[in-house]
Formats: sequence, C-alpha cells, structure tokens
Amino acid sequence: MKCGFVSLVGRPNVGKSTLLNSLLGMKLAITSNVSGTTRNIIQGIYNDSDSQIIFIDTPGIHKPTHKLGSLMNKKAYNHTEGVDVILFLVDIYKGFGRGDEFVLDKIKDHDVPVFLLLNKVDLVKDKTVLLEKINELKEKYDFSEIIPISAKKKNNFDSLITSLKKYLPEMDKIYSDEDLTNVSTRFIMAEFVREKVLELTRDEIPHSVTCYVENYEEDEDLVHIQVLIVVDRDNIKKIVIGKNGAMLKEIGSRARHDMEKFLGKKVYLETYVKTLKNWRDEEKYFLELGLKEEDE
Repeated sequence: MKCGFVSLVGRPNVGKSTLLNSLLGMKLAITSNVSGTTRNIIQGIYNDSDSQIIFIDTPGIHKPTHKLGSLMNKKAYNHTEGVDVILFLVDIYKGFGRGDEFVLDKIKDHDVPVFLLLNKVDLVKDKTVLLEKINELKEKYDFSEIIPISAKKKNNFDSLITSLKKYLPEMDKIYSDEDLTNVSTRFIMAEFVREKVLELTRDEIPHSVTCYVENYEEDEDLVHIQVLIVVDRDNIKKIVIGKNGAMLKEIGSRARHDMEKFLGKKVYLETYVKTLKNWRDEEKYFLELGLKEEDE
C-alpha cells in the first residue's frame, strides 16, 4: 500500500483548490476567480485500491501586506515541510511569472520531490507552444516530474496519480476509508458562504471578508445553521447586504444549495453581517475564526 502526504503550493489563483476538489470528486475547498481565496490548510484524503494520498491544499504564497497575509504564508511554508511530494502548480495559460518565481524560491531547497503541474492546459490550443514552455521551465529547476493537467476538466489525472505513487512510501493507511478531510463540517459550511460572497462581490478584496458558524443544529431531516459574515468596513457591509437585503438573500440561497448537496439534507440557513474593523491585524480574531492555532 502506497501512502503519504502531498502538498499543493503555488501563487494565488492557480487552481489548487479546484485540483483538490476534482481529485476527490467532491466540493471540499471553496474556489473563486479572486486571488487569495484559500486561507486555512485543508487536507483531502484520496483512496483507491492500492494507495491513500493525503492532499494538502495551502493558501497561495504571496507578498503579504498585513498580519493575516503573513499568517497565510506561514501556514503554506509550514506545510511544505515533512511531506512526501510537493505539487507546484503554475497557470500555464498565463505563463510563468514573478509570482511563480517567488514560490519556487521558497520551495526549491526542500529535500523532497517537486512536481511541476502546468494547470489550465486545456486553454492552450497550440500544443507546440506548450512544448516550448515545458522546455523553458525545465531549465529553472530539476523537477522530479512535469505534468500538464487541467484541474477543471480533470485532464491527465491518471498520469498524476500513477506518478505520485512512485514517490510515496510503502505503509499502511493513516486514515480510514470513511475519512474525507481534516476540517470540520462547520468550517466547510462557513466556507460555502464565503465563496458566495466572493462570487457576488467580485470587486472587493477577499481578505476583507470572512465567515464562521455561530450555531449548528442537526436533526433527522433538517440542519439549522447560523453563519456570521465578518467584514472590516461598513461600506462593504452595505454591499454584502445589498438593497433591501437582496444580496444577502442571494448569498444565502446559493450557499444553502451547496450545503444541502454536501450534507444530503434540507438546510435552514440564517446569515448575518457584522463589521469588525482591522480584524485582519488583530490576532484574537484569528483564533476566533480558526485561522490561528493557540500554540503558534
């Protein structure tokens, strides 16, 4: 049995969370077109007949501008240590830029195999151009494998899994087959709401909005969930609520759909919005929102 830990790293918005969801065949990590969507470290557990692979989705590595950004980078760096393989994702459609160089500089000294995953290959119509880009990137680092993929279209996944197994140790499974992730259901529910906020308020930076579940009650047929949406400015609060509450209602409607699909039950969802100024620079909020461990 092949079993081990595989870390997904890259600059923001290269498709790490989309890849995690596609590999698992379920929506576990939220996605959006806004950079910096992933904040917490999410483990997704992949099982097949001869392997268990624990994929670790990390926040996009970037140059931080506040304490939250620094904490996200620290989490990402920490979870490239002690893993069996690092998957370095690059948006090949946009090309290898300064942000990718920044990430590569942070991981290239790790004494573990590094795969270069060229994501969004389905958008590159001229395969000659793709081959040229692969040859260019070979010169940047001695990657263990270079694999073109499409996280969205699930292209080349069989090749990725087969290649990973070559580098994983022989050992018994760490988790049972029923385990899917390391994060709680409450966390996933809050993230579903945050995803819809990002979808519907695209012009706002993602770090100014967070969500957490204040109450979660489940019975046989219904789950009652209360989610608080936290923003750092009153003008953003007005945008999230919308005229006559229309935006907040739409956020709740879309989030509830995902919740019901995930839980397999009807959901009664209540959402609230609160302004906590400068919460991104206040460590006490990191603890309350599950973004910081008490012993860090």
